[in-house]
Amino acid sequence: MELNDGFLSEEHQELLKSVSESVDPIAVSPLEVSTSPRSPKTHHGKQGSNKGSPAKDDRHSHSGRDGRPKKGGSGGKGTWGGLLDTGNDGIPDPNDPNYDSNEENLQLNASKSPGAFEDYKKKVTVVVEEYFATDDVISTANELRDLGSPGHAYYFVKKLVSMAMDRHDKEKEMAAVLLSTLYADVIDPPQVYKGFSKLIESADDLVVDIPDTVDVLALFIARAVVDDILPPAFLTKQMMSLSKDSKGIEVIKRTEKGYLSAPLHAEIIERKWGGSKNRTVEDVKAKITNFLIEYVVSGDKKEAFLCIKDLKVPFFHHEIVKRALVLAMERRAAEGRILDLLKEAAEEGVINSSQISKGFGRLIDTIDDLSLDILSARNLLQSLISKAASEGWLCASSLKPLSIQPAKQLEDNMARHFKMKAMSIVREYFLTRDVFEVISSLESENSDSTPGLNAIFVKKLITLAMDRKNREKEMASVLLTALCFPADDVVNGFIMLIESGEDSALDIPVFVEDLAMFLARAVVDEVLAPLHLEEIGSQCIGQDSVGTKALQMAQSLLRAPLSGERILRCWGGGGSSRSGWEIEDIKDKIGKLLEEYDSGGDAWEACRCIKELGMPFFHHEVVKKALVTVMEKKNERLWGLLGECFNVGLITTNQMAKGFGRVADSMDDLSLDIPDAGAQYARYVERAKTEGWLDSSFPYGRSGHAVENGIY
Repeated sequence: MELNDGFLSEEHQELLKSVSESVDPIAVSPLEVSTSPRSPKTHHGKQGSNKGSPAKDDRHSHSGRDGRPKKGGSGGKGTWGGLLDTGNDGIPDPNDPNYDSNEENLQLNASKSPGAFEDYKKKVTVVVEEYFATDDVISTANELRDLGSPGHAYYFVKKLVSMAMDRHDKEKEMAAVLLSTLYADVIDPPQVYKGFSKLIESADDLVVDIPDTVDVLALFIARAVVDDILPPAFLTKQMMSLSKDSKGIEVIKRTEKGYLSAPLHAEIIERKWGGSKNRTVEDVKAKITNFLIEYVVSGDKKEAFLCIKDLKVPFFHHEIVKRALVLAMERRAAEGRILDLLKEAAEEGVINSSQISKGFGRLIDTIDDLSLDILSARNLLQSLISKAASEGWLCASSLKPLSIQPAKQLEDNMARHFKMKAMSIVREYFLTRDVFEVISSLESENSDSTPGLNAIFVKKLITLAMDRKNREKEMASVLLTALCFPADDVVNGFIMLIESGEDSALDIPVFVEDLAMFLARAVVDEVLAPLHLEEIGSQCIGQDSVGTKALQMAQSLLRAPLSGERILRCWGGGGSSRSGWEIEDIKDKIGKLLEEYDSGGDAWEACRCIKELGMPFFHHEVVKKALVTVMEKKNERLWGLLGECFNVGLITTNQMAKGFGRVADSMDDLSLDIPDAGAQYARYVERAKTEGWLDSSFPYGRSGHAVENGIY
């Protein structure tokens, strides 16, 4: 038998010798390598011959303990495992029938990786030092690209932050800016995630050299969350993986309680280190937002492309894509214009395909958080992806799948979240009487005006008012009038009240009487039409049910002489000295000021009177009455007043839309007095869109169908 049988060939021995010389001495000591129990230096003739220094000849332990690594050298701490074994199990045998040369190549490549990683670490340190000296983001991005090894980028994140932690605020801010800038383009998101995980794991070591590690590292993590390069879920996952007594736990707690839970935390965190001498990522983001909004208004692509080029951040164009898509979801009317901009930018090379894909990818990563603000965000994003892919400027196969939550689960989550918000909004309203704040809060919570959520709010408002005094009941009726929800949403809200009526009656003894009064008041205030009571009654089960009794009582109240006057006075006008006529007074004043202006009055005076009403949330009444008068008299003087009010910002687009929508809702009645009401209305809607009063997506009628000759 050859002496080398069962051991390494000379070629393999030379390879292992070079590996042992390149191994980090901290990771593998010479003693562990040379004393491997099956090392060829300790056995058999030539391979075991002793040459050189006597100190090298005898490195065996003289103790009786077996010095071999546990598990046969394949897994003990500080060992190379099976790679340094000299048996047949460690090296593929070319004579083996199952021999695969690729397997040997993989082992050779693995043996070289430690040296390559050590080289990468040294170069990274130099790159970071140069960046702190020059503050040149673009140069640093290029150097990091040239280094390659994207799988080691997490070490760059760790090194950058740990070096900045031991320096001044200037370097800390520079580090935060660099990470935000390189995110998703030069450094993949998982590498950023891993880099911060490594920092938290090493917090116990960092605190030895940097006493305020907990606070500084917590601020870096908070800044990463604010800058959208770390998901908020990062904190929860890290908390689960750390030991309870580690400094990492303190870092997570400080991040959550000390920074991210504070009021206006984003603003405070972004300004904590004062900003670097150059523009910050926030500056670039603000410029992106500004030029996108300007483009949506003007539609000037050339100007938008000039703005993109002037930013001089080609590696950050994914932020433009992301913000443009969010804007398209928030402003549905602007979707077509924004998609045109992105399509042309991709075709002309202003934004390359990689940045387009990364922009969509970032939005997919944050879709759960975005869904809290834009409830239909998932469906909207899926639609945008489909349109972009069909037009050929997005490679949809390069994106991760967009998981769609089951519709029922999504609806339940939305409803649960909105119910809590609705209760909070109503309770605050009862304290402040601020109708405008309620409308603003609802618009932010239900930006898509989802009918189901409007109905939930109606139910919550009336239920909470029923359990309070007459003041709150009057306030609830006033608010219901001011909100101007579509009649169908209000109907559904009352149906929900009736469905839960049996249980509510146990807690509110006068539930039937109060519900009847709310129904009657809604009819008097023109929130509901009398026919809607029959629609609500069709949902009641049994003649003795709570809903049936309330409806019968409401109809009796409405049939009584002077019913409107009595019902308006029923709760005393919201606790003031007035007698329930607030909304009616406002309507009367609006009618008179419009009549005065139509008779030759001054536009400035009319605008002043509208402003002095002090009810900006009720300006849709001005729009409705003015538009109906224009259609009746075929005199466009009042149309000019609406234009003046819009131009000076007195009547907003939202109030315009509500006013036009209310006219559409009453089209059946209008058509009895104005035969061509439908055709006139359709014409005025088109004019309002042309003049910018209404979004291009505004439907002709509440149902979304065009109004033609009074018919939807």
